[in-house]
Amino acid sequence: MLRLPKSLSKFVTGQRSLPLRQLHARSSRRRSHPKNDDEDKILRRQENREAHLHLYKSRGQHILTNPRVLDSIVRKSHIKPTDTVLEIGPGTGNLTLRLLEAAKYVVAVEIDKRMVEVLHKRVAERGLQNRLSVICNDALKTEFPQFDLVVANIPYGISSPLVAKLVYGANPFRSATLLLQKEFARRLLANPGDSEFNRLAVNVKLVADVEFSMDVSKRDFVPCPKVDSSVVIIRPKAEIPDVNLDEWWAFTRTCFGKKNKTLGATFKQKRKLLDLLKLSTKTCSSSESAASDHNCDHSNKAARATDDEGDTDETEYSLSICLDTRMSMFREKVLGVLNSGSFEDKRPSKLSNEELLHLLALFNQAGVYFHDHSKPRDEDSVELAAVLSL
Repeated sequence: MLRLPKSLSKFVTGQRSLPLRQLHARSSRRRSHPKNDDEDKILRRQENREAHLHLYKSRGQHILTNPRVLDSIVRKSHIKPTDTVLEIGPGTGNLTLRLLEAAKYVVAVEIDKRMVEVLHKRVAERGLQNRLSVICNDALKTEFPQFDLVVANIPYGISSPLVAKLVYGANPFRSATLLLQKEFARRLLANPGDSEFNRLAVNVKLVADVEFSMDVSKRDFVPCPKVDSSVVIIRPKAEIPDVNLDEWWAFTRTCFGKKNKTLGATFKQKRKLLDLLKLSTKTCSSSESAASDHNCDHSNKAARATDDEGDTDETEYSLSICLDTRMSMFREKVLGVLNSGSFEDKRPSKLSNEELLHLLALFNQAGVYFHDHSKPRDEDSVELAAVLSL
């Protein structure tokens, strides 16, 4: 009999403590026709458990209990007998047990030690413990081992950074079948012109194809969440565009800050132009940028010389003239890029990835950059969690 700590049976304000039998999904076929006496005993023990387990909605702990939905997720994942499957947030193991029946090996990442205890004992009762590895840690901070597929009921609160970690991560995989909040799934599936289309869809679709699989009712979970869910399948592309990802992420962040604003209006903002000028000056090695810096160096030297003589007003005036001149030239360059590609009156929310890639290429060719290339590459990795944000 599975015995849990007494603390697990206490109530937490606003939460409900649930019998384990409510959390463990099994098909009616198996209940009615157990394979043997041993399995029948195991099922009876599970039915008779009196222990309770707390689920925290604030942590996204919603256990999928509908056996038909669980079986459908496994079926749609097209798992091969030789596959290693990565599962994130296995909970009490309803999906895990089905994955173990279909795959060669399962790696489950679970942050809640209570869930890990339940998962280990349920798997051991089936004699499948040698085919399961459980990593008790935060999935966002864990280095995943090699795997072939991802099949998971993703906690809603980490959907965006976790999808980013998967599609932009170093581990190659065949597909990811993910159960997500319905609204989040719609954003992943959105196309240019759709009201949901934003930076999330743009960044994911650069490197992967996203397919809708099915909707899942909130009534299929315990405890019942406030919203319905959807299953999507993400398949990494065999070939991705030859683009600097740091540039791409920074560029899409600029464009989709106000996705329904025209690009002309976005790039005419003085603060935006000044930020881009600073970045482009660090990165660009074109003769035009070098000449501009050379002129400013002369102006700065002259300013320092007059400053030595105590003429601070003339110094400030000289620096102001230099900056205004550079800003004016840079503004004309940016608007020239937009006009050359007929982008000035277009809105990011209606542009395809191909059009956005073309615009970024035009900017870079003109010496306009969106990312600070002076930063070491690994410093930007900490921003990956925000790559797919709105």
